[in-house]
Amino acid sequence: EIIAIGDELTSGRILNTTSSFAARNLFEAGYEISAMNTIGDTPHLIGEALKQALNRADAVLVTGGLGTTDDDLTNEAVSKALNRPTMPNFEILSNIRAHLDDITNTPVSQLEKLAWLPSGAEALNPASRMAGYQLIHDDKPIFFLPGIPSQMKLLLVEEVLPKLATWQKDHRLATYQRIFRIFNLPETEVNRRIATLDLSPDAHIGYYPVFPEVHLSLIVRDKKNNNARRLFKSSCQAISTVLGDAIYGHDRDSMEMVVGKLLVERNFKLTVAESCTGGLISSKITDTPGSSAYLLGGVVAYANELKTEYLGVSPEMLEACGAVSREVAEAMAVGVRKRSGADIALAVTGIAGPAGGTEEKPVGTVYIAIATAEENWVTRFHFSGNREQIREISAQSGLDLVRKYLLQKKNPGSSPGK
Repeated sequence: EIIAIGDELTSGRILNTTSSFAARNLFEAGYEISAMNTIGDTPHLIGEALKQALNRADAVLVTGGLGTTDDDLTNEAVSKALNRPTMPNFEILSNIRAHLDDITNTPVSQLEKLAWLPSGAEALNPASRMAGYQLIHDDKPIFFLPGIPSQMKLLLVEEVLPKLATWQKDHRLATYQRIFRIFNLPETEVNRRIATLDLSPDAHIGYYPVFPEVHLSLIVRDKKNNNARRLFKSSCQAISTVLGDAIYGHDRDSMEMVVGKLLVERNFKLTVAESCTGGLISSKITDTPGSSAYLLGGVVAYANELKTEYLGVSPEMLEACGAVSREVAEAMAVGVRKRSGADIALAVTGIAGPAGGTEEKPVGTVYIAIATAEENWVTRFHFSGNREQIREISAQSGLDLVRKYLLQKKNPGSSPGK
């Protein structure tokens, strides 16, 4: 069980990142997290939370409230709740006083508060100048870490995880986890397809909409490593089969990273012409280190005059078809490819709103075009949402079309369009 302490957390003033970091690392190390609590700087509530956690968990991790200020009350609460009077840790006290001798003539300091720990406490790393200790109570380990994220993370990885690994080893589970990143397939359809697989109850599936994507989590945990590994492998294969190329990547992949890898594999250069996305596609691509190897550049042509001057779209076409049209999207892609010499060009034009829509072309109407030396094609979309959402899904859809085109080049016979 994980307990985070601090009024700054319960007031929402500071985001509780320490608990999520701890949970993720403990889970990946093979431990089940039974609960996560956030408690203010109130001693009796801290004590109650700790005693309840000890009643139901095999180990407890507490973060926060170990500093030198008046609102750092964790040690006081632990001492009272577990009937363990505070006592000075002489190694920490010696380190503090040696430090004080170097910087001040003051004989006593608030820093000395850090040396007074509940009886039986063992400092995790006395020489590190970071508060943190371990306490064994009723044969259960309790780890107390500072609330400062950088210090907490360091002590968790370097001290807590190694100590836990030697404590009742049979509590650890072999953990296999994969996140399938899915685009252009609704969550309900993803769920329907997965339901047809009749996966083992030991293959745990979770669905997480992360606009404009759906993330599917597969977790297999077992004390028998070989069984878990085989089940994980077969479950991954089954999921990949039913979802196909709607899965664009795994775990920490992003669409722009996947597209970049495919461009490198094909030794293709990409260029971009954007209107309604306002440079968002180029920004996404250049977020990936090394993108200069495949992105030549792009043009943000919002005004019709720039579409004409920089992309070669004729004024007559703009007048007859409108800037948001199949014809103009294709002309933008063809124009930017010819001017840049790229192997593939991507162009986007649309109405992101909230104004500008018509009955024929309502807000959310977006045309995305791809041009290559061999062929051009345009796909019309109608997206819903606010302006930011329409721009985001337009950019993601454009990159997805490039991805599918590149996959088609590797596997002839498939189609990149809708």
